[in-house]
This record gives sequence, C-alpha cells and structure tokens, in this order.
Amino acid sequence: MAAADNIAAPGQLDAFASRHHLRALEALPWLLAVAAYFVFPDYLALGAQILATILFALSLDLVLGYAGIVTLGHAAFFGTGAYTAGILAANGWGEPISGLFAAAIAAGLVGLASGAIILRTTGLTLLMQTLVVAAMLSELANKATRITGGADGLQGMDVWPIFGAFRFDLFGRTAYVYCAAVLFLGWLAVRAIVYAPFGRSLTGIRENVLRMHAVGAPVRRRKLIAYTVSAALAGISGALIAQTAQFVGLGVLGLERSGTVLIMLIIGGVGQLYGGFLGVTLYMSPQDRFSTSVPVFWYCWIGLFMIFVVLFARGGVLGLIKRAWPQRRVPP
Repeated sequence: MAAADNIAAPGQLDAFASRHHLRALEALPWLLAVAAYFVFPDYLALGAQILATILFALSLDLVLGYAGIVTLGHAAFFGTGAYTAGILAANGWGEPISGLFAAAIAAGLVGLASGAIILRTTGLTLLMQTLVVAAMLSELANKATRITGGADGLQGMDVWPIFGAFRFDLFGRTAYVYCAAVLFLGWLAVRAIVYAPFGRSLTGIRENVLRMHAVGAPVRRRKLIAYTVSAALAGISGALIAQTAQFVGLGVLGLERSGTVLIMLIIGGVGQLYGGFLGVTLYMSPQDRFSTSVPVFWYCWIGLFMIFVVLFARGGVLGLIKRAWPQRRVPP
C-alpha cells in the first residue's frame, strides 16, 4: 500500500502535466526583476538583499505552506549557511559558487539531524523545539569567537569574483544579478517539488495526516525530506546574504530573523509559491523607506499593514488578488 499513492490514473497525469506547465503569467516576477535592474540602479544593493530573502521565504513556504510544519527557528539553517560561506571566505576560500554548495550541504545536514528528532513531535512542542535548535546554534556561534567573531561578527571576508570575471562592486550590480540567478534556480527547484507527486503528498500531509497514514504514505520520511531540502535552500539564502554583504553577525541565527520571514510570507500568502515574492518585496521596500524617514515608529506602519492583511486579505495579498480576478488563473 505504500506505493499506492504513487500510482496515478491517466486523467490525474494529464492534470499534473497541466499544472506543471509554465504559464505566461509566471514570467512576470522575472520581467519585473530585470526591469528593476535598469529602473532603480541606485537600489541594486537593496534589491540583492530582497532577492536573497525571497529564496529564504520560499524555503520556509516549502515546509510551512505545503508540509504544514510550523517553525519559528528557520533562521538556524539561514545562519548555518551564512556562517559556512563566511568562514570559508574569511579563511582563504572566497569562491562564491562553491561557497553556496558548502552552505547548502552544511544547512541540509543540520536540517536532517534536527529534523530526525523534532519532527517526531507536533504542535506547540514542535514549535518550541525549532526555537531551541536556533537558540543552541546562536549560542554556539557566540561562544566560538575565534571562528565566528562572536558578538563582533565575522569580518575579513574576501569573496572572489564570480567565475573569476565578475567582481562584487559597491553599487550592487553583480550582487543583484548573482542573487537573481540563484533565486531563479531555487524557484525552479521548489516549483518542481510542489507540482510533483511528492509535493502533492506534502499537501495531503498538511491537510489530513491521518488519511495519509491510512493510505500507506511514508509521512515521517517525506516530512524529513522536505525539511532537509528546505534547510538547504535557507542555507543558500544565508550564504547569498553573507557573500554580498561580506559580513555575518549573530542576528542571522536570531528569532527576529525567523519571525520576520514568517511575517513576510503571511503578507504575501502562505502555501502559494509566489507569496514569498510579494511578501518580501512589500515588507522590505517600505522598511527601507520608513526606517529612514521615521526610524523610531516604522514598525507601526508594518503592524497596520499586517492588521489589514489579517482582516481583509485572507490568504495574503496573493490570495486577495486571486479572489479579485479569479478568471485570470493566477498561478498557485
């Protein structure tokens, strides 16, 4: 029976192929990203941070929106990736692509090891254990001063030019293109996962885990796989931030980092694949403006926006758009 849920009828296969087929509307975020490169040349450094954070939101959406794993400690993997890439660059190996791979492996291993333990629980217990994992790693980074820089942060990073030709500049041009390219590959990977039978089974686990157990689906193993993949993607996001900023502080492992990306995802829409694109942009762009004009009270504006989303935009801004224009077939 364990293999029964992998068998699909011809009609189901046709429906899967239709969902998996790229729609024209899905090119919109990438067209906007290309346009932003030329329209906002003075904000490319911020744009690179936004693109890297979107990948972080995508990784969280994979476990929260599709597998139903509630976590407040996703910064554990983000920070692991950031410190991995940063430590390599600070100790003589600043090649960025291999740094991303190293960050993905390190974060994925942390996700695999921690997930094997904490995914045996559910509810509030699971939520608290995700916090504990992040707190333990944060304290480890704080104590390992000789390696991580501790509270002073990891400095002295020397990130080499990409492919030996494209050097990171002060204006963020290279960083923007670099982050956009990595995000595109990460988006393709997440999209392939959520539209594959594996991804549909994750949705089934989120909706009714008892039924998935009843049909013989290996629930725990699939949740662990999703958790590990999500951790690796979060690690890549952290490495992007570290390489483009060339600095890593303890904040990459903090609760604020986990909570902020969760807020971004809620604003955009949880479990909708493109919610992270909207949520991160709608959060970080005003943040940059408000933190400059009203540095003391800018969180108030974010709070008001969150209240609006909760009251009037169930399913996030993307959910609101889908309800307003259902005939447009907005991608899920």
